Amino acid sequence: MATKKTIKVVVILLIMAALAFAVTNRVERNKEQEQMPAAQALPVKAVKVITRDTVIVTSYAGQVKAIDEVAVQSRVGGSVVEKYVQGGELVKRGQSLFKIDTRQYTSALLTAQGELAQAEALLANSRRDTQRYTRLLSEDAIAEQQVTTQIAQEKSDLAVVNAKRSIVQQAKNDLDDTTVYSPIDGRLNLNDVAVGTYSVAGSTPLVTVGTLDPMFVQFNMSETDYLEAMRYYQEKSMDQMWGKKLEFSLSDGSKYPHVGEVSQIDRGLGDNSGTLSIKATVKNPGGILIPDMFVRVKADATELKGAILIPQRAVQQLLDRSFVMIVGEGNKAEVKTVDLSRKIGSFWIVRKGLSGDETIVVEGLTKIQEGVPLAVTMTTPEELKLSFEDNMTDIVQ
Repeated sequence: MATKKTIKVVVILLIMAALAFAVTNRVERNKEQEQMPAAQALPVKAVKVITRDTVIVTSYAGQVKAIDEVAVQSRVGGSVVEKYVQGGELVKRGQSLFKIDTRQYTSALLTAQGELAQAEALLANSRRDTQRYTRLLSEDAIAEQQVTTQIAQEKSDLAVVNAKRSIVQQAKNDLDDTTVYSPIDGRLNLNDVAVGTYSVAGSTPLVTVGTLDPMFVQFNMSETDYLEAMRYYQEKSMDQMWGKKLEFSLSDGSKYPHVGEVSQIDRGLGDNSGTLSIKATVKNPGGILIPDMFVRVKADATELKGAILIPQRAVQQLLDRSFVMIVGEGNKAEVKTVDLSRKIGSFWIVRKGLSGDETIVVEGLTKIQEGVPLAVTMTTPEELKLSFEDNMTDIVQ
């Protein structure tokens, strides 16, 4: 019995000793932690997330096209014997461009005129015979059948004359067509044919001429953008319809001084692209726009109510993931994944990931990680020189 009691006492003493050691050890650790310096807060600048009604401005890659562009061809065949212009020149409608060899057409005209003269002589003779036979019939000097036959002959000779006149007119037209005229006002391309080139009637392109003012700008719009624009503008007045005031920027980033207007919309989406082809008409008095030049087309599309906007500089990306660093509880850094929509000036529109009440870090991002304490200095978009105005080179399409 004494042995068992002794063992129990020993066990109790050991347990009490272990507890005392644990308490002493925890107290020592707490003292050490209290003596250690607190983690230093990292200085950052942050702004409040912006929530505002925003007009979404879309831009599209456009290509300049001539409203009228004609490949000039001769109506008659033959060798080019003269050129009245050089490639690249400005020409007027009806201006002479080329001369086709006239020799065969002059000969054909003279032949046709000679045959017409013969036919007209025969017709004149037939008419005199008809008059004479009619007079003899009234005197019962000839049979009525002879008169009938002569009248038929006169009609036949008249038909021959009419046919010959048509041949003469065609020969005159062919001879006139040996001079090739410009069908429109515009500028010639450089690829004009040389003297001596044989032109096949209606087949050989001699030169191409295109109009200069106004011009078309052709671009493609996605189905989504088309539906957004139609929904937004369906209750607007006619002068506020989409596409009434399109703006353009050139490849060097400069703004084109004239606005354009949508003038043609394709009847359906392209089979391969799934986009809608659109042509806008724009004035070109200075000739700045030339065919096949690329421009950016900007147009107001829709107004997004209560859009959440964050500065572009606040967005970090890793692979296909976009995220921002916000000032979380206790001024600690917290990572938020965001789904971005479009760029508006210096800002992104956030589709998902933020509520609009967050404070977002815009400077000092490279130094911080999630969970570290932050020494936050609040700033504003104005102080950061951020703009809500669209720069068309920044707009995502």
